[in-house]
Amino acid sequence: MKSNEIKEAALKYFTIHGYEGASLSQIAEEVGMKKQSIYSHFKGKDDLFLHVLRDAKETELSTKLHYFSTVDDQNPYDHLSGFLKLVVDLFQQNEQLKFWLRMSFFPPAHLEGAIQDEVIDLERKVEGVLTEKFQAWLEVGEIVADHPKTPTLAFFGVVDSILLELVYVNDEQRLRDKLKASWSVFWRGISPRTTE
Repeated sequence: MKSNEIKEAALKYFTIHGYEGASLSQIAEEVGMKKQSIYSHFKGKDDLFLHVLRDAKETELSTKLHYFSTVDDQNPYDHLSGFLKLVVDLFQQNEQLKFWLRMSFFPPAHLEGAIQDEVIDLERKVEGVLTEKFQAWLEVGEIVADHPKTPTLAFFGVVDSILLELVYVNDEQRLRDKLKASWSVFWRGISPRTTE
């Protein structure tokens, strides 16, 4: 499973040094092989980078889809606030997702299009599942909205603001304050009753 070892080492170096600062020589040395041997597993640095990126994307997607597969038609307050906590925990604790987050905000210029395609694909898949959840909550009167797409997109706005905080500001208190304020305003906007 040398390919996986190479990807693990690449994840480390791409996360620490970015695309430009990571070298195939460093990665090869980390796994105890010569640089040329990497080419028997990957076409080159771009190919290796995109494999690492897609693995990170798959980790995020499968984690989020698994979370929503456990969500029922009741308690959207708990399920949605739990999802926000999951997002914060994932991006603070999982190295793959730290890498994914950084690269989606700061992609290597020549791979920007490929990375953007991966980000949009993930967002559409999560958006589809989330829209279905909002539709179900609307049907049973757990939330109010003119259309399930409205709270879906607004909720993504809350998530995006938290991701920005995780990328640009390393202040735990500010993150908690922003999350609390954003969540409070969002929930008041869709709640059929006052809950907090």
